[in-house]
Amino acid sequence: MKGIFITGASGCIGHYITESLIKETDHELFLLVRNPDKLKFDYQARSGIHLLQGDLQEIEKYRDLLSNQINIAILIATAWGGTTEAYDINVRKTFALLKMLNPEICEEVIYFSTASILDRNQQLLPEAEQYGTDYIRTKYQCFTKLSELEIAEKIIAVFPTLVVGGSENKPISHLSSGLPEVLRWIDLIRWLKADGSFHFIHAQDIATIVNYLVANPQINLSQWQQEIGVKKLVLGNNPTTINQAIAEICHYLNKRIYGRIPLSIELANFLIKVFKIQMDSWSRFSLEYRHFIYQNPVNPATFGLKNYCSTITDILKVSGIKGK
Repeated sequence: MKGIFITGASGCIGHYITESLIKETDHELFLLVRNPDKLKFDYQARSGIHLLQGDLQEIEKYRDLLSNQINIAILIATAWGGTTEAYDINVRKTFALLKMLNPEICEEVIYFSTASILDRNQQLLPEAEQYGTDYIRTKYQCFTKLSELEIAEKIIAVFPTLVVGGSENKPISHLSSGLPEVLRWIDLIRWLKADGSFHFIHAQDIATIVNYLVANPQINLSQWQQEIGVKKLVLGNNPTTINQAIAEICHYLNKRIYGRIPLSIELANFLIKVFKIQMDSWSRFSLEYRHFIYQNPVNPATFGLKNYCSTITDILKVSGIKGK
């Protein structure tokens, strides 16, 4: 039995991962949570589950625990906005936590970043630091510091692509919460053609991967990433284009596509101006960059495991949307 320290258990991804570890392992879990009332899973389902009420601002309180009892750390917690808070949580306090881990005891760290800070070759994307939101920029800054740590070679940095997930007993991801709006406008969207592509992954599949990494802390990941030091895994299914996604949604809903109008950058900029749409620097960069795709994305099938959600149709089904 191992001691596992988890931050961010109250979020969407955190719920799936923590519930999976509770049900499928007998490891001792230490959950750092700001508000236990937000936990929708049964944290009294078995012994060995400890709630530590607080957040990363108070991480120094747990120095002895981190140094002497933690074999695996899963760091999911993040601050989404506010320049000062984002830097304090995503960089300074996260780095402080990592320094408290004892390399002689800690076997593995699974650190959650975001695929937004990587380019198509899985190298750091300079524009992420230059134009990124507070969240993206601080994730970029934290990753650049990980190699300085004594425990660096035991860190697996995971970079989720677009995350879907959520249910009655789990928080809904930002992407899944916007799905009803897409369906509302699908009769208009189906007439448009756009140049762009992306990956997605369901939070349940992320939990499957994390469970696998916890069970195999010494796994050789060189097949998926070649760098020495901090390991990198981009989490996502095979890429899909925007046009393919629209076509798959329309097929599922039995809505025919007769023709499409190309949505060029020039037309998009014109519509942004006409409708006075507010766009920050990162949104404008994303509009130009268009193809957020990566080499060698990882999902459960990569490790010979079963995927929960692999296609756009799967997303619609698990989201409770009925086909026609």
